[in-house]
Amino acid sequence: MIRRPVVAGQFYPADPDTLKRDLVTLTRGQSPPSEPRGVALLVPHAGYIYSGRVAGATYISVRLARRAIILCPNHTGLGEEIAVNDEGHWETPLGRVPVDAPLAQAVLERCPKARVDDSAHGREHSLEVQIPFLQHLVGEVRLVPICVGTLRLGSLLDLGRALAEAVRDDGGDILVIISSDMSHYVPAAVAERLDRQAIERVLALDPEGLHRVVREEEISMCGIAPAVAGLEAARRLGASGARLVAYGHSGETSGDVRSVVGYAGVAVT
Repeated sequence: MIRRPVVAGQFYPADPDTLKRDLVTLTRGQSPPSEPRGVALLVPHAGYIYSGRVAGATYISVRLARRAIILCPNHTGLGEEIAVNDEGHWETPLGRVPVDAPLAQAVLERCPKARVDDSAHGREHSLEVQIPFLQHLVGEVRLVPICVGTLRLGSLLDLGRALAEAVRDDGGDILVIISSDMSHYVPAAVAERLDRQAIERVLALDPEGLHRVVREEEISMCGIAPAVAGLEAARRLGASGARLVAYGHSGETSGDVRSVVGYAGVAVT
């Protein structure tokens, strides 16, 4: 299976040379540091013109790995609640990236609710937009794509536990990437206030608290499901802390602060 790009030319450039130039700009021409090692990253997934600055800063904030589990939300409603792509390649204008089949299988074996399912990934943009950053900064990389479409806390914590067990048992250097935007289509001041509450729980490595505050405060954080699972995985993998790398919103680009989408970049180490 080759998963072709579906938002190249929309969320990011379809021309390889233009894409490379944009990635250099968004990462400020820098490479990731040798330390600290990243356990997990929370990275936004809007069009690069809007969230690329936050994403780029996040990707150069920690040492990256050549293998990544990427957790994304399910915007389309298609496919299984926990949909794992377990074979093939993902293609971007910069080339093809192989799926880490053994690691994907390890996750499937440890998470009964996870299913092999390509349909959830077919039109989902939120995972695809992360891959060019990894190609630019890491080069040869392998990934496990997981699209998460359930909000059941128990299922999300079980997925996080399974991810941690798969990574620990593998013994390799593997980064967990959580793809999520923050508040959607509210005034900038409201977005900043609500997002601050969610970010506080992320920085505390508190997946249950994040799940609770997002639901109680009705925060329209689209990647709450992958964030809960990813934080649980990071906590079980021994993460020692997290820091907010960057925050912004779409109004900084559009000039319209009456209705914005928020973007946060968090590094978990």
